[in-house]
Amino acid sequence: MQRLALRTRLKPGCAEIYDAEHATIPADLESEMRAYGVHTWRIWRDGLDLFHLVEVDDYAVLQEKLAASAANQAWQRQMNRLLDGDFDPGSSGLHQVWEMV
Repeated sequence: MQRLALRTRLKPGCAEIYDAEHATIPADLESEMRAYGVHTWRIWRDGLDLFHLVEVDDYAVLQEKLAASAANQAWQRQMNRLLDGDFDPGSSGLHQVWEMV
């Protein structure tokens, strides 16, 4: 299993909308993400900065499958209107520097 961190940023004035729209995600999208190997996907927000922690079997496979998903394409259109720059599905995530377990 892979664990990776991603970072995105919201446009000013979009934080409350983003929080509200993430209260629940579409059931078909969640079902697909689980079928494609997502174990957990957590998002924290600090002002406009978003930090994602993803635990997935294979992130590259997930991104490939989600690229062809109508549910994901609709969700990305909905979310990208709130982001300062579109989410980059090709990102390999943040470089981990240190961990205490």
